Amino acid sequence: MKSLAATILSLSVLASACSHASPAGRVAASDTASVGQRTESATPRSEVAPPMPTLDDIRAVAPALEKYTQDRLLGEVWKRPGLAPRDRSIVTLAALIARNQTTDMPYYVNLALDNGVKPREISEVITHLAFYSGWPNAMSAVAVTKDVFAARKVGNDQLPPVSPQPLPLDEAAEAQRASRVGEQFGKVASGVVQYTTDVLFRDLWLRPDLAPRDRSLVTVSALIASGQVAQIPYHLNRAMDNGLTQAQAAEALTHLAFYAGWPNVFSALPVAKDVFEKRPQ
Repeated sequence: MKSLAATILSLSVLASACSHASPAGRVAASDTASVGQRTESATPRSEVAPPMPTLDDIRAVAPALEKYTQDRLLGEVWKRPGLAPRDRSIVTLAALIARNQTTDMPYYVNLALDNGVKPREISEVITHLAFYSGWPNAMSAVAVTKDVFAARKVGNDQLPPVSPQPLPLDEAAEAQRASRVGEQFGKVASGVVQYTTDVLFRDLWLRPDLAPRDRSLVTVSALIASGQVAQIPYHLNRAMDNGLTQAQAAEALTHLAFYAGWPNVFSALPVAKDVFEKRPQ
């Protein structure tokens, strides 16, 4: 199985994938960076691949960017051991959806499938982020992902059911959360408080086709990517309660610096530091 860096590099760089599909192998033979095969995946491979800039194209516009992309992002960040490629794909998709950055999305949806993220999990990521990043952003992701799923022959049997058997609810923890939020904001926006309880925490968060740990990773990544630092403490603590380690959380921050920008990550660092220091060792 090819390394992740080789996989990404063979598909040429980030701007990468991203118009909707055109016949595979359309890159000219004279191009210095040719399209290669992705890593093996249980999901059937698409017969088509979108056009993308060659390394020469990138050098012609921003030669330093081409070098940073090869040497740092692909050569180092995606190969760092602190976060599995599957988790990096989840973090990246969450950031792209939260920021409504659809240009790169087809490539990264394909890469996520190659890295072991299941179609039903991608479906749940999009559904989850409709609530945490807004319906328009989720609809933009639906439009892109639909074409990727069609190209890879993802059928309805690989998608989550509309009304699955929910995961067990920690009634005591949920009662405490609901009481706290109700006391703070019940007289400010009672509708928000009610939907938060009924739809988010007694429905959305209990959907079983995205593990609680991964759902928390999606949420934290989206919050960081969109600069929503006020919500990070609760959700980072919840993520760690759901099995995300401090080392993995730290590595997600490092990864997001490249995909959401240094300012957003530096805004999140003091919050993460405070969460880490206050958690029992």
